[in-house]
Amino acid sequence: MIEYKSAGEIAAMRESGKVVAAVHAAVREQAGVGVSLKELDEVARTVIAEARAKPSFLGYHPSFGAMPYPGVICTSVNGVMLHGLPSPYELRDGDLISVDCAAYIDGWHADGTVSFTVGEPRAEDLKLIRVAEETLAAGIEAAVPGGRMGDIGHAMSTVGRGAGYGMQNDFGGHGIGRAMHEEPFVPNEARAGRGLRLRPGMVIAIEPSLMAGGGDRYYMAADGWSVCTGDGSRSVHVEHTVAITEDGPVILTLP
Repeated sequence: MIEYKSAGEIAAMRESGKVVAAVHAAVREQAGVGVSLKELDEVARTVIAEARAKPSFLGYHPSFGAMPYPGVICTSVNGVMLHGLPSPYELRDGDLISVDCAAYIDGWHADGTVSFTVGEPRAEDLKLIRVAEETLAAGIEAAVPGGRMGDIGHAMSTVGRGAGYGMQNDFGGHGIGRAMHEEPFVPNEARAGRGLRLRPGMVIAIEPSLMAGGGDRYYMAADGWSVCTGDGSRSVHVEHTVAITEDGPVILTLP
């Protein structure tokens, strides 16, 4: 069942979204060569605690997870596409990292992901990030009342596939609100004009991930959480929590 949110409830989620944006800013500032993923997780914990919010990921245990999630952020590096654990791995010059964070205040969740490079960037990584952000922007632009859920996936795949990158559709976006994951599923790739009718009051996390190698295959790493590209190529993941309103899409996970 889809829970439609009132203007007041969307405003409450916006407060959670500001915390997510603050985590992204703090982690990006602290990330550098020699800094471990665990250290970045500690940075995120501090930001969330100081905002009097709570982490949505910590202890989360979906059916595909090997154990309850041990961190407050997902830190996916290079060929890890999604759900990378905040391990003792120390970042290296040229690494590509995606940081996924969700937090909640007074029971209202928000979820977002940013991708960036560490040290001297590779030109191909900067292009991958740029196209991923354009892919997300296209999906958000399609999140309008009267449209269809398939319009979002079609808009994103047109950009991502059009640039020659691979995409997967098993891990996509989702409704969000009182729970971190709610109905409906938001596909990364779909046919325009198909699927659920979009209505004001829907709040969804839109989160495309792109694989530089152009393929769609992926596998689960031995840690039971990290989703990795099947060909070993680099990947990025970007995400915003978006409210569908009468006036169009409103991004809730901005600073």
